[in-house]
This record gives sequence, structure tokens and C-alpha cells, in this order.
Amino acid sequence: MDISGMKVGDRVEGFFLLQGAYAKTTMNGKPFLSMALSDCTGTIDAQIWNYTGPVTPKDTGNVVKIRGTVSEFKGSLQITVERLRLADPNDQYQIGDLVPTAPIDVEAAWKKLQEIADTLEDQDYAAVCKEMLRRYGENVKKIPAAKSVHHSFLNGLLMHTVYMVRTADFLAGLYCSVIDRSLLVVGTLLHDFAKCEEFTTSPLGLVTEYSMKGQLLGHLVMGAHEVANVAAALHVPEEKSVLLQHMILSHHGEPEFGAAVRPMCAESELLSLIDMMDSRMEIYRETLEEVPAGEFSKRIFALERRVYHHN
Repeated sequence: MDISGMKVGDRVEGFFLLQGAYAKTTMNGKPFLSMALSDCTGTIDAQIWNYTGPVTPKDTGNVVKIRGTVSEFKGSLQITVERLRLADPNDQYQIGDLVPTAPIDVEAAWKKLQEIADTLEDQDYAAVCKEMLRRYGENVKKIPAAKSVHHSFLNGLLMHTVYMVRTADFLAGLYCSVIDRSLLVVGTLLHDFAKCEEFTTSPLGLVTEYSMKGQLLGHLVMGAHEVANVAAALHVPEEKSVLLQHMILSHHGEPEFGAAVRPMCAESELLSLIDMMDSRMEIYRETLEEVPAGEFSKRIFALERRVYHHN
């Protein structure tokens, strides 16, 4: 039963993501576990009384199987749990039922990136691109593009990247008199690859925190450093290596938005605009999914405004 469809009195048995867990004690001194359970449709509070384990707060982020009854407390639904255990490898459930995933065909999106990489005319940029795809590909296909705000679901980084690369490929043709297509496409394709090292993820792959390197360096610096190392190993001319590093370091556009330097070539300027466009369009997509046609959303922090879902 999906969380969004639950109502008071329903009997529930199934698998859910343990979004949060808190060991507590009643006024009578009896232990219980308070939980936040989630699936791809929503989140619900749950409690299991007179409980000391084996599931504990340390298991947050894992899948649990529960049996219980839906009730109401202070105007909100909750589940009173009777049985609780961690999921085991033999259990049958779909990850996509428990956590949000990108609305794309993952293998087709990955194939599209590789096809565009195969069309690059500059062999130095192409060599760096293909080596980075080899090193980071499997992680790029899986992880979210962010902890929150936009593309914060499984396969989100792949979706964000392939949409941006397709846009970059089109705009490189439109502005061919000022744009080096190979530089723009490779810079776009690689701009967020270091998020693979920036994030700490849950057992199901969602971003739970930022790594030590992610907090101290960030994905712009780590990405530029990795591209520099790959370019050096492949004997790519210094200017091309520096240009790729500049693309990554400047793709947030302005220092107040996290850029290490401002864009200083046409390709880096265009990359920063493509990145902003794709992230904002995704915020609109996610927002409008939750807002009925003919109504306004609540204020969206990242956009600094409410948005209207027109008919």
C-alpha cells in the first residue's frame, strides 16, 4: 500500500524506507521506537511500543518491513507498528517504489551521452571525455544530482547531465561562429562528475550528507583537479587542460552562487547559463507535479517566488 493512499483503519504490511528512527521512552519508562517511514509517494510517522531492537536509529536509510495499523494523532496519520525487521537480500521489492527515481530511460540516456562523445572532433577533448566516462560512468548513472533543490532522486545526475549536453550540442551549432563545440560539450558533460566524490549516500543511493572532501573542497575544485590529472596523463596541451578546468570552476556563474571564478570564455558563459536553465526547469517540473492546475505554489526557496500552474 502506498503511503499516499493510506487512511485510518488500514492494515499495512510491506517494505518502506526508514527515513528516520528515534529511540524514546514513555512517561512510564517503557522504551519505544519512533520512526519516519517513506516510499516514493510520501512520508508517514510510525511507532512501535515496548521495543528495544534489533532495528535502531543506526539503521536509518535502510529498508524495513513492517506490519501495523494506520491511525490518527493530532490530525496526522501514523502507523502503529506490531512487527518490524530489516529487509534481507531474499526479500522482493522494487527500489523505485521506495525512493524517487528520474523519469528517464537510464540506459537510453547513457547511450545518448556516449553517442555525443563519439562525435567530438577535437581528439584531445574527446580523449579526456572518454577517460572520465570510464572512471565515473557507473556512479554518474546512479546518483542524484543534489541533496535537495533539483534532481535529488536516483539517476538525477545522469538526467541533469544528458539534458544539459543535448542543449549544449544544439547551442554549439546555433552559435558556431563563437563556440568550440568540443570544448562546450566536454565541459558540460564533465561539469558535475565530481559529485560522485562530493556526496555520501544511503544504502539505497540517496544523498544523506556531504563527504569530508565535498565539504572542504567541493565538486568544482575536485572536478577541475581530476580533469587536470587526466589531461596530464593523456599529454593534452596545457591550454586545453586549463580551459576544461575553467569550464568546471566557473559553471556556477558567479562567486555568490559558488563559482570559483567567473566565466571568461564564450563556452564557459554558455555552460553556466545551460546549468542554471536546466536546474530551474527541473524545479518547475517538480513543483508543478504537486500543484493543481489553476493554482499557485507555495513560495519556492530556490526561485524566490511562487509559481502558477496554468491550464
